[in-house]
Amino acid sequence: MLTLDGVSKVYRIGAFGGKSLQAVRGVSFDLRPGEIVSLIGESGSGKSTIGRMILRLDRVTSGTISFDGGDIAQLGRTGTKAYYREVQGVFQDPFSSYNPVFKADRVFAMIRGAYFPGVGNDEWHEKLCASLASVGLSPGEVLNRYPHQLSGGQLQRLLIARALLLDIRILVADEVISMLDASTRIDVLNLLADLKSRGLGILFITHDLSLGNYVSDRTLILHRGAVVEMGATEKVFGDPRHAYTRMLLASVPHLHERWRDRKRNGDLALPPASRDDPAPVLVEVDTDHLAALPGKGEPS
Repeated sequence: MLTLDGVSKVYRIGAFGGKSLQAVRGVSFDLRPGEIVSLIGESGSGKSTIGRMILRLDRVTSGTISFDGGDIAQLGRTGTKAYYREVQGVFQDPFSSYNPVFKADRVFAMIRGAYFPGVGNDEWHEKLCASLASVGLSPGEVLNRYPHQLSGGQLQRLLIARALLLDIRILVADEVISMLDASTRIDVLNLLADLKSRGLGILFITHDLSLGNYVSDRTLILHRGAVVEMGATEKVFGDPRHAYTRMLLASVPHLHERWRDRKRNGDLALPPASRDDPAPVLVEVDTDHLAALPGKGEPS
């Protein structure tokens, strides 16, 4: 359904764009209906850049992103509108997605004007209520309220409900949990799992390994813009092959251990490579579509 083939992104930086910085290098994977793929990496690994390229917010420097067999870079105005009917994104900070001077449900009015201009009021209200109910929200609790009157979890659910109004097939969820409190995170994660069971393909972008392990079917580990490990989540987490993956897993806090005890046991040792060394060698787990290129990454 959605396929990335050798996708790279290079930014022009410095005075007059005289220098270049490579954010993403030769990334290849696909996203199928009814699955959640986690894209995991530290800050600056390029994971958000990949999400932005899928959503056509950034141009691909080389390689292709295809949806149903067609290169999305070749879409015209009409094709782009049709693409957004099926592919949508939700981002890290829900508050930045709303204009504070307008009520939160204005995001639905914008969708109605763009995609449902001929739908009557009664039909629209029924469709809107069904979309809100699918994400566990009551219309009376969230409609006709300003963003500051709603919690971060409610605002994120509103954005997901907005996407579902379009009967989307792909959702790019970029750090959608990181700004939510612990009591709300599990609700949003369970919502994503429920959407997956309905046939939605979800790219779950995160820096938190525990969240990716909880929700995803397949996992990609991204380091300096390149995929260094990819496969079924239980394989990547249960038998990591790359030193960077092992370091990430060793860095996850354990509730039953104190940090100084883990440090004494040597569990938090960093891999020998530094950020100035060449990119790590790619380790393939269970796919034929990986490639790593040399170079450095850029903050995503």
